[in-house]
Amino acid sequence: MRILLFIHGFNALSQRLFVELEALGHEVSIEFDIHDDNTREAIKLFQPDLVLAPYLKRAIPRDIWENTRCLILHPGPLGDKGPSALDWAILKGESHWGATLLQAEEEMDGGPVWESRSFAMAERPKSSLYRSEISDIAVASVKDALKRIEAGEASPRRLSKQDEDVTGNLQPAIRHKDRVIDWKKDDSETILRKIRSADGVPGAQDGFFGRSLYLYDAHRVSDEALLILNAAPGAVIAKSGFALCRKTKDGALWIGHMRDPHGEHGFKLPAALVLEADLDKELSEVGGYPTICSHRIGDVTHLHFPFYNGAMSTSECEDLLAAYREAAQQDSKVIVLHGGPDFWSNGMHLNVIEASNDAANESWRNINAIDDLAEAIIRTESHLTVAVMHGNAGAGGVFLARACDQVWLRDGVILNPHYKDMGNLYGSEFWTYLLPRYAGEENANRIAEQRLPMGADEAAMLGLADKVLSNNRAFFASEVDEQVMQLCEANVWSNLIDKKIKQRREDEAIKPLSTYREEELTRMRGNFFGFDPSYHVARYNFVHNIAKSRTPITLARHRDKRYQSGAAHRSTHKGYGT
Repeated sequence: MRILLFIHGFNALSQRLFVELEALGHEVSIEFDIHDDNTREAIKLFQPDLVLAPYLKRAIPRDIWENTRCLILHPGPLGDKGPSALDWAILKGESHWGATLLQAEEEMDGGPVWESRSFAMAERPKSSLYRSEISDIAVASVKDALKRIEAGEASPRRLSKQDEDVTGNLQPAIRHKDRVIDWKKDDSETILRKIRSADGVPGAQDGFFGRSLYLYDAHRVSDEALLILNAAPGAVIAKSGFALCRKTKDGALWIGHMRDPHGEHGFKLPAALVLEADLDKELSEVGGYPTICSHRIGDVTHLHFPFYNGAMSTSECEDLLAAYREAAQQDSKVIVLHGGPDFWSNGMHLNVIEASNDAANESWRNINAIDDLAEAIIRTESHLTVAVMHGNAGAGGVFLARACDQVWLRDGVILNPHYKDMGNLYGSEFWTYLLPRYAGEENANRIAEQRLPMGADEAAMLGLADKVLSNNRAFFASEVDEQVMQLCEANVWSNLIDKKIKQRREDEAIKPLSTYREEELTRMRGNFFGFDPSYHVARYNFVHNIAKSRTPITLARHRDKRYQSGAAHRSTHKGYGT
């Protein structure tokens, strides 16, 4: 089937649908919702059998849905309508929620229903629910609907007020004032829901030191000393790295990130950077904010680093390297690097770089700090190393994971193993060593040039991953534990260690690791300090969320002249070698 993905932005859900539909053999192209005339032109060029809209902010024009079947994903249960479905569900503390696939008609979210599924709500931010539960049931719903359409069962369900399973209703667009925090009146749970309901976009509005800020990345505080501290609600009472602890009327909360729309930098940043000039210099530094942590179970050291949105600043890379070196000093056998639940890593922290006084120099510091970590992992001879990807990874994060001896993916994870969309950035993290080694020279070049997301099965087929485990998050964790224990078996572990050391020494004799690093960083220095400003322009546009004026040709294949001439291979014909 020929499917046009019609989207506002190529987010995690859109990427997963793209990957899953292509894996099923469908012919998929993408058009951003920029202007109605662009959309009409895309329809004319691609002539899709179906338009699928998983992420839109406005209605599809009538003349399009009247002539081409258009399916809309709405993040709410049967009968739910309105642009703020998941926001309200979190704010109201719903125990269950859902997603509904319906056909576009005149009434927004009011068309006949193709599929609808529900899930138990977890206590996580809106953006996290979109990437996980919503994404899972959206993919399942789309697959089932396509099966029905292909089988000729083109009869979606018309809802009636009398239907007992219709639990949703029309809800208004949520407003900033619906989430404004009152630290004197709101308890910790209420504040947490307000921030989580707005995490991602637009953030929960609040006042800090007379400034109107937007808050993100909120977590409960468990430290008893902070919970019972006698301070006024709203007071900043401690910090943990760049996170700030703020007193509530019944406890305290960590606030990890903020945005000051009227400040020098109007984008999201670690909280202490936003308020650096206002904070008490004597503010206590304590632990508790969920960042780098490790624990050991028998012969296995687990290292977790749930960095917000997978971005790794210079200081975070340095801290993670210190934690890794400490793990490597233990007499365990395996080090497991977990990343976070939503992202393993997305490489450099572009927001922190953009906010620095010298973006080129901060970029240079950041890439060297990541390279230091990647090199330490590659050179480890005392332990087997495993990157366990619970969540997605992009750019340098993909190759940082591949620096490990084993890479295990949860089924459903999406990788973006390329740098070029960030202003033709060359990339480092020893990708010129790791990618040919695991994927082969021919595939390495194609992967680097594709600029397209990749699913878990494709990553394993190409050598970017070694195992694909369960999509079920609870089962995935138990599978990881089981697989790691197998690596710890004496004969298995010693054989793999010997093979690893032998391979590394052979590779070093052919071309030293330092040479790969020097060559990559020479190219990166040109990106950062050279005459071509493409990287700096692309980073600025990304950080400031500048809307695209056109859909990139790599996504809008219907606009690719090779496609129009029949020369561009589609879908499963990506041209990879075997």
